[in-house]
Amino acid sequence: MTILVAGGSGLVGSAIVRELKRLNKKVIGISSKDVNLLDRAKTFSYISDLKPYAIIDAAAKVGGVGSNNSYPVEFLSQNLQIQSNLMDAAHEAKVEKFVFLGSSCIYPRNCAQPIKEDYLLTGELEQTNSAYAVAKIAGIELIKSYRKEYGHKWISVMPTNLYGPNDNFDLENSHVMPALIRKFVDAKRNNSPEIVLWGSGTSLREFLHVDDLAKAILVCLDKFDNSQHINVGSGDEISISDLAVKIANLTGFTGKVLWDLNRPSGISRRLMDSTKIFKLGWKPAITLDKGIETTVKWYQENK
Repeated sequence: MTILVAGGSGLVGSAIVRELKRLNKKVIGISSKDVNLLDRAKTFSYISDLKPYAIIDAAAKVGGVGSNNSYPVEFLSQNLQIQSNLMDAAHEAKVEKFVFLGSSCIYPRNCAQPIKEDYLLTGELEQTNSAYAVAKIAGIELIKSYRKEYGHKWISVMPTNLYGPNDNFDLENSHVMPALIRKFVDAKRNNSPEIVLWGSGTSLREFLHVDDLAKAILVCLDKFDNSQHINVGSGDEISISDLAVKIANLTGFTGKVLWDLNRPSGISRRLMDSTKIFKLGWKPAITLDKGIETTVKWYQENK
């Protein structure tokens, strides 16, 4: 039985492909170089020919606070197209299982913490990435609709902030973890006396290594069957300033750290309640220190 991983060359998709191969599963990972998922006809044709047992949708237009805030049309439009093309094609090809991957940004800006699945649509979204969030919320609703109308055993999984190998380390459109890693590694290489980081550093974030997420997704594929989405997080949080200290220590940077208050910090806190997946038997195995250490090493060797 073939499992198709859409977005198979990206941060999340490549981790899922690695884990499936480790388990000796038949897996095919595709990227935009293989199939343009924005092209509805080509997406339908590819899924129809392959007829996979399951599709894991890790394909999306993603980015950090800056790019989300600057290009809302692309983040909304392209993500809506990718996910609806994939789901509609999967339905036509009678794909048994489908895992839609979202993001913790689907939850309201001023959400009670830790965030339970029930808190979806209970308040206003964070405006800097609301377009991306709306696209992901639409994906959750389409999964629920396919379950309701056609009885599909399709599910939605909402991971927290992710990091690891194959991440996007571009300084203008990456997420906070890879951006910090690149800045500190580059500053160390260049013997820079100081480094400038975005925001105030006081925001709290939860992080999960992408290899832990890959294992969680396969647990959900096997054990989870519910119309409501399920959170996947580490259960731990850290301030961006403390995260910067960790990365500075691991990269050997000893210069001065400055904070640019004219740059956005995003929401002040986002910690997810992952009780449901913990009850399924999954727990993260990679500590934040170990995860950062291996990701720094990967960036140094590959970038």
